[in-house]
Amino acid sequence: MRQIQNTFYCFSKRRGRGYPKPTCLVSPKENWLPIGKLGLSMKLVGNLHHDCTYFKYEHNTNYQQIQKRFLEAVESLNPDNIVAIINEHPYHVDTLIQLSDLCKMSEDLQMAAQLNERALYCLECAFHPLFNMAKGNCRLDYRRQENRALFITLFKHLTFVGQRACYRTALEICRLLLSLDPEEDPLGVILCIDFYALRSMKYEWLICAYEEWEPVRNVSQLPNFAFSVAMAYFQLDEDPESENKLVSNDLLQKALIMFPGVLLPLLDKCSVQPDSRVSSHPFFTTKAMMSQSPSLSQLIQLYICRNYHLWKECGMLDWLERNVHVVLDRVDECDQFVAECEEKRKRRYQKTPRNILRHIILSDMKEVKATLTEDSEGPILSYDPLPPLDSVNLYVRPQQPKMYEHSNVFTVFFRSLLPNFNINEPAPAVDGLQLMNDAGGGEEAEGAAAARVDLARSVTSLLDAMRDLLANVRLQPDIPNDADVDEDSED
Repeated sequence: MRQIQNTFYCFSKRRGRGYPKPTCLVSPKENWLPIGKLGLSMKLVGNLHHDCTYFKYEHNTNYQQIQKRFLEAVESLNPDNIVAIINEHPYHVDTLIQLSDLCKMSEDLQMAAQLNERALYCLECAFHPLFNMAKGNCRLDYRRQENRALFITLFKHLTFVGQRACYRTALEICRLLLSLDPEEDPLGVILCIDFYALRSMKYEWLICAYEEWEPVRNVSQLPNFAFSVAMAYFQLDEDPESENKLVSNDLLQKALIMFPGVLLPLLDKCSVQPDSRVSSHPFFTTKAMMSQSPSLSQLIQLYICRNYHLWKECGMLDWLERNVHVVLDRVDECDQFVAECEEKRKRRYQKTPRNILRHIILSDMKEVKATLTEDSEGPILSYDPLPPLDSVNLYVRPQQPKMYEHSNVFTVFFRSLLPNFNINEPAPAVDGLQLMNDAGGGEEAEGAAAARVDLARSVTSLLDAMRDLLANVRLQPDIPNDADVDEDSED
């Protein structure tokens, strides 16, 4: 811990007394150090189409060396290597993202949020002068490896902000994130923007967004939008005979018919017991399960886990109950729309798009598991989950040797008959302790246990060091500037 404190003291002494550059996305703390010459910058690519201006992040030679060292540290699975990087380079973005996730896993959400804010602060300080977030026409190509950090940190930031009930701020971050790449939506922001709109009571905005996006995005085929837009119309007017209420009833019935698998899990999540007609009717039980693909089940689980609190508000469950019985009447009367929706469910939702898988991974909801496809095999990296298949890479992740890479062909064949066989399984890591204990079976087990204890101690020491860093580091009050101050430090 002293080593980390001394590093930050020397860094601030070399820079002289200074204050963090003011930014829009996060509010830098007083004890945050000036960024200095980090090696991260943003370049104007040009105006390609639709009056949009494209930008890209660039890494200079020094930053590339740090990034390669970071990739090797991640591959080593040794937290001490991560500590060494953040000790020498306090504003390396991907290291801050990795440490933030480590803190989140240890349930230290406050530190996790602070580390992610530091990464976002660093990225914003590198913005091009023409990169104006308020205009909504500044684009970043997610395929470029260097650009993804801004997407990832913004998504994590809106999650932390939403957990603090700052729903309007989270909504604006969603809109910003969507504006960076609206056509591809690489992190599936469309799956959560409705939630923050409802929470911040921006009902009219959500309805306008739905009307604008439906012709081009077909958002009514997403469970979250199908139900949330109906809820927005319902919340607009208290008069039960108003036009908005009639529209809300119609939209809710269409949502229930299109996604019958939502009802019973939603009621269970809200601790509500359905009546006998609903619980015994095949439309919301057996038929709903039989016509629901795994991909659609993921979308439904995601919607329920994120939005179920909204249904506990006054009057919502009564409104839902009335329309459920209307839907059952339409089903019993063999309404043509019911058959059309069933056919759509069978034809669509055959495969989960890669951006939705990224959204599920980054949302980190325990009840929702990302079912990975064949092209998604390999480790899930928190700083870059599921890179695009057409990724434009500046860096190549170090590859571990595979377990069966040098095995005899007959050995591999017989092992492939085992149920847990994986041809791409990496070879187990071998450290000095294991090599020393290869001679004896009992000693080998003791060595593995000792290695696990050392890893746990390393993680604990890392977290303790980062807590001490964030709590105790302060800029020294009266240190004169010297010649190493950046030219733009006064900005």
